[in-house]
Amino acid sequence: MQQLKALFLNCSLKSSDEVSNTEGLMKDVQVHYKQLGVESEIIRLADYRIAFGVQEDMGSEDQWPSILEKVKAADILIIGTPLWLGEKSSLATLAIERLYGSSSVTNDKGQAVFYNKVGGALVTGNEDGAKHASASLLYGLSHIGYLIPPNVDAYWVGEAGPGASYIEAGRDNEFTKAAVERLAYNTYHLAGLLKNNPIPAEGNTLE
Repeated sequence: MQQLKALFLNCSLKSSDEVSNTEGLMKDVQVHYKQLGVESEIIRLADYRIAFGVQEDMGSEDQWPSILEKVKAADILIIGTPLWLGEKSSLATLAIERLYGSSSVTNDKGQAVFYNKVGGALVTGNEDGAKHASASLLYGLSHIGYLIPPNVDAYWVGEAGPGASYIEAGRDNEFTKAAVERLAYNTYHLAGLLKNNPIPAEGNTLE
């Protein structure tokens, strides 16, 4: 199997000088990827100036284009978000909107540029909404061309209201650990299949 690359987009509202529970969950997935030989990287979107819009490059000081190049080079894209008021973060919405700005770009076969790549979702929080946020992210990725394997929504949702978050709680929830493992292996397996047997261009080109 060829070398696979995974990219995590951390949509926490915190910049890198603060601890991110979403990133803690991403690092748990990275443990599995390392064992599988998958190269991976985490990008904290709050560290960048990302313009609003649905184009690949919004000009001026927009830093999305450099992130987009890494997205296009990755075989696996995992979007991680905290929950706020039961919803994915505003940065997660922004990421999906900016990815949508590439929905008309094609690969060398005329397919959407995100064809033959797989996606997944990670969610952390202290309130309900994990499945709702995952559904939104996974549909968005599927709509622009990503293939979604089974069981690639891993999440941790603690007790309602104020309390320990994922890292403070010890990252030791059996349900979450099993979901993380399934996400890592299922994205790995399907990305490997697509790398060696890409989806034929018949009937699905944009041209």
